[in-house]
Amino acid sequence: MLGNSWPGCKRAPRMVLKHVRRQHEELREQLEQGCDDLMEVAESYFPDVLQHFQRNSKLAESSKRLKSQIWSSVVTILLVKAKDLPLAEDGSKLNDTHFKFRLGNEKYKSKSSWTERWLEQFDLHLFDEDQNLEIALWNRNTLYGKAIIDLSVFQRENTHGIWKPLEDCPGEVHLMLTISGTTALETISDLKAFKEDPREAQLLRERYKFLRCLQNLRDVGHLTVKVFGATGLAAADIGGKSDPFCVLELGNARLQTQTEYKTLTPNWNKIFTFNVKDITQVLEITVFDEDRDHRVEFLGKLVIPLLRIKSGVKRWYTLKDKNLCVRAKGNSPQIQLELTVVWSEIRAVCRALQPKEEKLIQQEAKFKRQLFLRNVNRLKEIIMDILDAARYVQSCFEWESPVRSSIAFVFWIVACVYGDLETVPLVLLLIILKNWLVRLITGTTDAAAHYDYEYDEDDDDDKEKEEKKSIKERLQAIQEVSQTVQNTIGYLASLGESTINTFNFSVPELTWLAVVLLLGAILVLHFVPLRWLLLFWGLMKFSRRLLRPNTIPNNELLDFLSRVPDNEEINQYRELPPSAPTDQTRNNPKKKLKGS
Repeated sequence: MLGNSWPGCKRAPRMVLKHVRRQHEELREQLEQGCDDLMEVAESYFPDVLQHFQRNSKLAESSKRLKSQIWSSVVTILLVKAKDLPLAEDGSKLNDTHFKFRLGNEKYKSKSSWTERWLEQFDLHLFDEDQNLEIALWNRNTLYGKAIIDLSVFQRENTHGIWKPLEDCPGEVHLMLTISGTTALETISDLKAFKEDPREAQLLRERYKFLRCLQNLRDVGHLTVKVFGATGLAAADIGGKSDPFCVLELGNARLQTQTEYKTLTPNWNKIFTFNVKDITQVLEITVFDEDRDHRVEFLGKLVIPLLRIKSGVKRWYTLKDKNLCVRAKGNSPQIQLELTVVWSEIRAVCRALQPKEEKLIQQEAKFKRQLFLRNVNRLKEIIMDILDAARYVQSCFEWESPVRSSIAFVFWIVACVYGDLETVPLVLLLIILKNWLVRLITGTTDAAAHYDYEYDEDDDDDKEKEEKKSIKERLQAIQEVSQTVQNTIGYLASLGESTINTFNFSVPELTWLAVVLLLGAILVLHFVPLRWLLLFWGLMKFSRRLLRPNTIPNNELLDFLSRVPDNEEINQYRELPPSAPTDQTRNNPKKKLKGS
């Protein structure tokens, strides 16, 4: 008996030791959670004190460590979502879950979420001795599960989408993980000494040739980006220099170069490759200045559509500001690139007819007065174009130009007599052909070349321009736009309410009239072909000006809906009871609300 029980006794200390280690780990994590909560409370009540404390303690310690040792790579983690997470003790769903990431001495905490979807990005620095990324799932102050990811097994300069199961609990977490900014020897760091292999280029072309277009429809193409360097960057540091690095994004794939310190003309000399999933995507190239406190400062940005790339051409591109409208700050900042894209036309066509890939990380648009005014003006221009087209058609009916009206009349008769369903795409095709001819003759290549952008480069510029304007001018501009938006929204709401009230017997006489008209429309559409109805309608429109020159142009449907009152008018038409309310009811709005 003693011999049979001895192995169990031998395993008992190990189980106790494992339990003690787990309790110690949970206690350490709870202490860190408590410290984080205290820091959040202090940040909300004493932001100046907390900033001073961080500057002189925590940030100073991390800055000292980072200055003494240079990292080998940057690990970019995009926390997307999780699934099958554990339930709370009462069986309900966790409503305050968040993840903690640890890589060496660097730690990050995600925001809390109850939808199991975060879409939050973190950048951690990878040192040679720290290759294990620790992930912990927390709900308030309770640790539910954790996982460890070995970063040494992942290929550098490539974005990996992984589902990582959690230990000690059910559930998986979805991460987009990229290890880039690598200065090690396994990546190409000197493009001057790099020579392309002709065999690899030939295999790449054969991979996307026409005979293999149906083998892998998701593999649309292959993009190669050579980043040589930049010049004329703005000085972000006190000494008149910057620590620039370049970030390249294609869809949800994100790569970056190493950081070149204390220079305004960095030479990165890096080469990157991307798998193209959609040829209509754009390549986003952004240059940042690196700071020791994990903050970055914007230096310039560039967006290049893949369809506009001239493969194998080495050239300089001008860097733009954050809004991609004007030149970025600096001495004419530029970046030197060489782009090569190989793709399959058939796969690209098949992909263009499928849903577009969702960009997981997008900058939240905050409310800005100038952005609001610009969007209103954009919508106003579209509405004005529609109104101009309607006026042009109406002018044909009014015979303002006899030649144009005669041509339109003949075209309408021919289309109604000989037209069919294929006439609709034919008309759209003729519009495209007309725009192509105009573009070919005039030589214009950009439809938005005439667009007048009024972006501000920075918030400080916003304040300076606002100070130059008088208060009266600002209030007048806001009042005009607000009045236009208010009237437009009111008209659309009134039209929608009138349409609804037509069907719900708010005015029974008009509803019964609509019933009679609908029954008549059913009979007419059943016995009379549609083309003859269109021909009759066109004859009435073209002959109205000739037979009755003093009549006013109208739309019968809108004229009928204008007779149906909206909810505001119905409320105004409602009669009040003859007895006046008492003073007590008049002074007590709650009773009045209950009575109504």
